[in-house]
Amino acid sequence: MNTLTDNHIKLTSFSHGGGCGCKIAPGVLADILKNTRGFPVPKELMVGIETADDAAVYRLNDEQALIATTDFFMPIVDDPYQFGRIAATNAISDVYAMGGTPIMALALVGMPIDKLPVSVIGKILEGGESICAEAGIPIAGGHTIDSVEPIYGLVVLGLVHPDKVRRNADAKAGDKLVLGKPLGVGVLSAALKKGRLDDAGYAAMIASTTKLNKPGRFLSDMAGVNALTDVTGFGLLGHLLEVSRGAGIGARIHMPMVPLLPEVRRLAEAGCVTGASARNWAGYGKDVALGTGISSVEQALLTDPQTSGGLLVSCAPGAVDAVLDLFRREGFAGAAVIGEMVDGPAKVEVIA
Repeated sequence: MNTLTDNHIKLTSFSHGGGCGCKIAPGVLADILKNTRGFPVPKELMVGIETADDAAVYRLNDEQALIATTDFFMPIVDDPYQFGRIAATNAISDVYAMGGTPIMALALVGMPIDKLPVSVIGKILEGGESICAEAGIPIAGGHTIDSVEPIYGLVVLGLVHPDKVRRNADAKAGDKLVLGKPLGVGVLSAALKKGRLDDAGYAAMIASTTKLNKPGRFLSDMAGVNALTDVTGFGLLGHLLEVSRGAGIGARIHMPMVPLLPEVRRLAEAGCVTGASARNWAGYGKDVALGTGISSVEQALLTDPQTSGGLLVSCAPGAVDAVLDLFRREGFAGAAVIGEMVDGPAKVEVIA
């Protein structure tokens, strides 16, 4: 057993990537999954893998559908308690992104037992439990393994009325796009690894990544909210492309309207970007048209992997004020309209 004290453990040193930046690149993932779509599915399965949605949804009866999802990753920060909080917040988000309410979770724990003190592992679990308590759900079990790298996450189950499921594929031309959280988590995590993130930047990163996307469960009740997803490892462009492809229409982003976490643009200009950002662009950049004046830094920001990122809402223009009011009542002051869905092929245009 490693005898280092808890304060000397740097969790990020044990992993080759962190947070949602650990995701398999979108192009590689598409190759892996391309031959897995031929199996029969029951009629009760309302949402499966066909549109790369946030969670599976299974109709139980006329009043209830079960939402099932899982998410886990390696450390994005060194503080074990905060790592647990971030991972749990990220996993629960997928239920909110379907318009549902979480009901319970199972813990997924893989730890290098010969390298991490039991006390550190305990703090990771404690952090996850604290977020589940905030969401009002128990951790009802789980599974543990002895792993080369620290891994933590959750299986999360939720409920939603079958008529209120909000898929990522039901956007309509003319819809406005609302983003719930500012971008930049990947940039801040890169700066943290390079020792260039100050206390204020770290605090902003923790605040964003541990804020539960609770507005999702209320958005499903609102008229005019047509599609819903959350922005995570594939960046804003990647997840908006999933919305666009599912609906079979285009999308447009106005770069000046996209909210960013404090200091993110400056840090990105100084080279604090993740390798996942470049992998994301390589995977789907062919379906993105960058307008004149969009810089390479802005490209990196739009592909920046968001660990526990914000909800992305496609709603009718008449619903925008109500959507923004909901976000602000729930404490999401940075929520903003960033663009619209448009007629045309399933591509994204970014204009300056």
